[in-house]
Amino acid sequence: MVAETLIQENHLQLKQIIEALGSVVVAFSGGIDSSLIAKVAHDSLGNRAIAVTATSPAYPLYEIEEAKKIASAIGIRHILIESNELDIAEFARNNTDRCYHCKMELFDKLKSIADELHIDHIACGTTVDDLSDYRPGMEAAKRLGVRSPLVEAGLTKTMVREISKMLGLPNWDKPSFACLSSRFPYGTEITGDRLSQVGMCETYLRQLGFKQFRVRYHGEVARIEVSVDELKRFMEDPSLREKIVKKFKEFGFTYVTMDLEGYRTGSMNEGLIRT
Repeated sequence: MVAETLIQENHLQLKQIIEALGSVVVAFSGGIDSSLIAKVAHDSLGNRAIAVTATSPAYPLYEIEEAKKIASAIGIRHILIESNELDIAEFARNNTDRCYHCKMELFDKLKSIADELHIDHIACGTTVDDLSDYRPGMEAAKRLGVRSPLVEAGLTKTMVREISKMLGLPNWDKPSFACLSSRFPYGTEITGDRLSQVGMCETYLRQLGFKQFRVRYHGEVARIEVSVDELKRFMEDPSLREKIVKKFKEFGFTYVTMDLEGYRTGSMNEGLIRT
């Protein structure tokens, strides 16, 4: 009962923050964080809340389709815009500030939509958990005045899921997803072909029933991360490993490896932390 009361209090606090915005464009990926903002914004602000999703080579088609379904379930007005980060030289070079340049372009486009529709604010789905990782995109949000209602309400990822479950959001337990550019070590150029290669590998793992995973690109090597509880499938099923290796080689990798630490967010930032 105490936990349920706390969830309700967290929801109320978030609702009050979003209501105070008056009107908002939500940077909507279809993930659980932006979905909760979209849900509460639509419930609180009605047609003064709009969700905007950017299509991109760095996002698989199934993620875009899922975003459309979630927006429809919420009932919020949903706008799709085109974005191609590969046209941004600083993004393609993939230096450590890659996400900053990507988010600057995205938020600038959202600002244009907000201005055109006379919407007062832009909101993104950053959570308190994100503050402990290296996230240069947050600097872009700060620079352009993008609000982070989940941070303002003091919500962690776990709290977001609990509130979302309470509100009946269908994706409350959806595994975390980040754009495919996060699969490349800093300094490795990001190209359309490489994004497609990684995307095909991850789509294949999804088709095999894996829930939480990443395929990290290391030139000829694909480094697979899956959640620790799914590692067992690889260890116990030689035929599964053979199928994955065969398919990944068809997609262009020479070597296929398994990361024994399992899936973890921001694993490409671990080199930065060590230095």
